[in-house]
Amino acid sequence: MNYKFWQRKKDATKKKKSKTREWVDAIVFAVVAATIIRVFFIEAYTIPSGSMERSLLIGDFLFVSKVNYGARIPMTPVAFPFAHHTMPLTTSTKAYWDGVQWKYHRLPGLSKIKRNDVVVFNFPEGDTVAVENQAESYYALERSLGREQVRSTFTIVDRPVDKRENFIKRCIGIPGDVISMSNGVANVNGKNEPLKNTGMMPYRIVFKTMDFNYAALDEFKLNLGTNPPVAANTYDVDASPEIAEKLKTFDFVKSVTLSPDAPGAVPGGVFPNDPNRVWNRDNFGPIKIPSKGWTVKIDSTTMPLYYRAIRTYEGNKVEQKAGVWYINDKVATTYTFKMDYYWMMGDNRHNSADSRYWGFVPEDHIVGKALFVWMSWDSTASFLHKIRWSRLFMGIH
Repeated sequence: MNYKFWQRKKDATKKKKSKTREWVDAIVFAVVAATIIRVFFIEAYTIPSGSMERSLLIGDFLFVSKVNYGARIPMTPVAFPFAHHTMPLTTSTKAYWDGVQWKYHRLPGLSKIKRNDVVVFNFPEGDTVAVENQAESYYALERSLGREQVRSTFTIVDRPVDKRENFIKRCIGIPGDVISMSNGVANVNGKNEPLKNTGMMPYRIVFKTMDFNYAALDEFKLNLGTNPPVAANTYDVDASPEIAEKLKTFDFVKSVTLSPDAPGAVPGGVFPNDPNRVWNRDNFGPIKIPSKGWTVKIDSTTMPLYYRAIRTYEGNKVEQKAGVWYINDKVATTYTFKMDYYWMMGDNRHNSADSRYWGFVPEDHIVGKALFVWMSWDSTASFLHKIRWSRLFMGIH
């Protein structure tokens, strides 16, 4: 006797899935699985600019770990799969719905961010964007053109934290560090941190003669042909410390010296855009990086540095009335930070929009740690040399 006769009858009435239904189920499963992997484990990114040369090159494709620092729970959960802030082939159509916003939370990670880690994060000043000129910070446009002109010239959109543009830089300072820069050399907590051999800075090369085989310099990609001389037999080029030392060994090279901006040469233009601080990209500071639980005294000296962090990143109402600062409508002489902050800089120091221009990176903007390059594509090379084979599966340090 078949004691499971009712199962047979049930199975006989079950309808077989159509091919269309099978495809739909497979696609839905693939999208959900891929989204979970991207959000909580690992995600692929590409390098679009030269701000990290020579560590990372334009055309490098890399994997970024969400596990190392702890995966950030989506703050804007309703979004189109595999799109970041705008729909494909558009410049302003949102790929998300900001009607639902979750508070910042992060899963436990394997480690904290360390100095010199290469980190992917959301652009801190990307909360407001001029759609027709997204290459430049909205706030830089506002400082140069004025608020009214910017808003009448461009389409302005706002973006939540996790839908702001993704940047990749090197972490120079962690919470609590005191950072400064003098003649192009960063200083952290009183100790100079010169660029490693992968970093780029301007150097001045003086040649004994220009009568030499230029092919000898091809490997360094100095572009002498496109850079006009600054004086007789003298050129300014971007190079790493390693390249500078190699250049000194050539018998037709007279000298190679670091050529940063002179102190005080460019007032304003860098963080915190304070007229009382005559700083530039190679000479600034000292600046203390806020840490969670650190209390800062509020006055005319500190507020230019920490105003945006207190108001925008930590969500407080900040006003000054008759020389007195108010936070959330209460007189404030001190403020205790709720989050950790970081100082990020590009390795290509004179070709990088980084913390020197827009300040601290809050912890809720951190996306993940760059792990390794899985593909590198040189669009300027000949067909047979477009793939940079030596960079494939190269670790990022």
